[in-house]
Amino acid sequence: MYLGPNLGLTILKTRHSIRKYKDDPIEEKIIKNALECAHLAPTARNEQPWLFGVVKEKETLEKIADLADHGRFIKDAPICFAVFGKRDAEYYLEDCSAATVQLILGLWAYGVGSCWVAGEKKEYAEAVRELLDVPEEYTLVSLLPAGYPMDVKIADKKILDDIVFEEKYSQE
Repeated sequence: MYLGPNLGLTILKTRHSIRKYKDDPIEEKIIKNALECAHLAPTARNEQPWLFGVVKEKETLEKIADLADHGRFIKDAPICFAVFGKRDAEYYLEDCSAATVQLILGLWAYGVGSCWVAGEKKEYAEAVRELLDVPEEYTLVSLLPAGYPMDVKIADKKILDDIVFEEKYSQE
């Protein structure tokens, strides 16, 4: 199903990391649709080595925020998604990263902002896994606090010509 270039490109080009959220809850329909986007992400050999957690309880959000060194704002989000990957899957990091991006875009399609908080290789990854009672065969890949944006600050991006090359890289 092709939606035309405008809607898809608008979603892709306007997405920004959001760290300040309104208290408004996220509708279940939006949560479900965003999770469907995540689970439809491409995976190596269609392995789908992921497990998605949905956290809404304030007390648990605060505990996660206390654990995450760069995610203190998680406590102020109405919801936080946790993306876990099966440790023994060869490409779990790539697969779960693709799912995280699709979750971000699925939320943004409804105007729900989010901010990717690292999980992979972070000291708190195991503590978050234990807090959420996730089986040991999984490891935390990402945390995704989300909510309706309190405000949107657009970060400056590099000029495309400065970061793209054709065929072979040249400094000229």
